[in-house]
Amino acid sequence: MVLPFNSVETFSINVSEKHELFRRAVREFMEREVAPHVEKGEKEGTIPKEILEKAKEIGLYGVSVPEQYGGQGGDTLMTAIAQEEISRVWPSLSTRISVGGLFMTPILLFGNEEQKKKYVIPVARGDKVAAFANTEPSAGSDVAGIQTTAKKVNGKYVINGRKIFITNGGIADYYVVTARTSPPDPNTRWKGISMFIVEREWKGVKVLNRIETMGLRASNTAELAFEDVEVPAENLLGEEGMGFKYAMATFDRTRVGVAAQGVGVAQAALERMVTYATQRFAFQSPLIGFQMVQEKIAESLTEVNTARLLTYWAASLFDRGLENEAIVAASMAKLYATDIAEKVAIRAITVHGGYGVATSTGVERLLRDVEVMRIYEGANDIQKLVILRETARRLLGIKM
Repeated sequence: MVLPFNSVETFSINVSEKHELFRRAVREFMEREVAPHVEKGEKEGTIPKEILEKAKEIGLYGVSVPEQYGGQGGDTLMTAIAQEEISRVWPSLSTRISVGGLFMTPILLFGNEEQKKKYVIPVARGDKVAAFANTEPSAGSDVAGIQTTAKKVNGKYVINGRKIFITNGGIADYYVVTARTSPPDPNTRWKGISMFIVEREWKGVKVLNRIETMGLRASNTAELAFEDVEVPAENLLGEEGMGFKYAMATFDRTRVGVAAQGVGVAQAALERMVTYATQRFAFQSPLIGFQMVQEKIAESLTEVNTARLLTYWAASLFDRGLENEAIVAASMAKLYATDIAEKVAIRAITVHGGYGVATSTGVERLLRDVEVMRIYEGANDIQKLVILRETARRLLGIKM
């Protein structure tokens, strides 16, 4: 036993030539087609339609979704690689695409065949935009604290409530929405939450406002209201009262993608730091010749590659069907990769000096972007609790 895992075999990573070929294809697309639009897109808060269409053409919306549901049929590692490479160039685009996965995952895990065909296929193909409406003004990390309600009336569910900080919220065609179908039990607060698929065009679905954020500024973040929204019974996802469990299972699987986003941002910061340090001269010497700069680069090289290995390992565990180990590893990867992305971005800014804080260089944007990543899909402080509790419960058989 290698605490907390059973064997050193657990630590293998399944990387093949197809993964590297896929990486090269995504990187070429991002550098050739996307990079020229990043600065303008961030200033205007939008992602050009032509970029979204080209991403659709090469299948970036449903990388690991089964082919029968409109995806590419790839594995979890391919999705991680895609998110890393997209985030290396434009994290806002990565977020726009990855939230589609956040929507599709619970449907693929718990939905019926009709729901998968109706809602997953168009999102996986990039024909429709989707969002995951879970967070509320008074319920973020405390998912069990949601107050949105869904009451059954004449064979339909009527949803009332507000959601906030919803990525793609203002542009989505479909939402997965969590709502209470029964009051919380004081001893088991998570019970009574259900999950629904809601369409934007339905009466009572309202986008209240777009929320401006410090980072990922080209990503659409919105506050939503659901006012007497009638949802057909067939749009209940899975079983009534199981929405909390479904949400947790979804985050367990999509967290690897956030880790990969962190790796992408960290890689971008590292590359910019090295490039600038070799080109910029001070005191008649390139910056890379100074020991303090060398130290920053060496630490960053070590941490970025460690984060990548941790992220790829978590993805490989999912692909090998080792769910308990994968869930723990995914939280570790999310925590570590986004934390070190923050550190590397700060080092890159420091090495750039005044240019590091100038918005025209794009270096400071990396720090702003990663601060958002450290919060969504399970804030990093919460991940520390998840790592300990899930390790105890899933791997050591200890109740906490």
